[in-house]
Amino acid sequence: MSAVKPLEAVARDRVGKGAARAVRRQGRVPAVVYGGGQPPQAISIDLVRARTLIYAGGFKTTLFEIEAGGRKTRAIPRDFQLDPVSGVPMHVDFLRVVAGQTVTVEVPVHFHNEDAAPGIKQKGGTLNIVLHTLPVDVAPDQIPDGIEVDLTGREIGDVIHVSDIALPAGVTYTGAATDPVANVVPPTVLGAEVEAEEAAIAEAQSSEAAEEKAEADAAEGDAEEKKED
Repeated sequence: MSAVKPLEAVARDRVGKGAARAVRRQGRVPAVVYGGGQPPQAISIDLVRARTLIYAGGFKTTLFEIEAGGRKTRAIPRDFQLDPVSGVPMHVDFLRVVAGQTVTVEVPVHFHNEDAAPGIKQKGGTLNIVLHTLPVDVAPDQIPDGIEVDLTGREIGDVIHVSDIALPAGVTYTGAATDPVANVVPPTVLGAEVEAEEAAIAEAQSSEAAEEKAEADAAEGDAEEKKED
């Protein structure tokens, strides 16, 4: 499971669009911590730190201990906004967590042992991933880094359902156990067509190059004849 990460913040005494713009001009990102039966707390976090955490992946499944205004609060990111052009973080929402509470998070699915799947390794099949993440209910301090799926022995036509996966202790899938996570599909005709098209393009390029070389050689020969005349 992910370790609790410390996050330094600064308490804000002003909120609103104008106050948020002023915070951003200082190289910080406005944020709010809410929930847990307590009033919302307006804070700001360092822009570089926020951008690093968001783009490193797993941001929404990380439990943070936020220190601001002399208080430490455990919270998990629930949402964030990015500038649509620059991708710079504009705002972050944190959900305050308390003992005994569970949260719903999207946990990434990790597939292993493709080389041990005959349908993929020996028969040229492809793993078609239906769910890249699983929505689960879990205590904030027990959020797993990922859900592991072993592909050993999988053949073409096999379908992996949620019920086939051993979820970590304390983790509950919020959907149906029959939901498909992935399946192994046979090699497609499309793949052969793409290969044939690529071969035809390569042959055409080779032919064009040969024609250009012949034309260049002919032009060089004409130039030599004129010099001799």
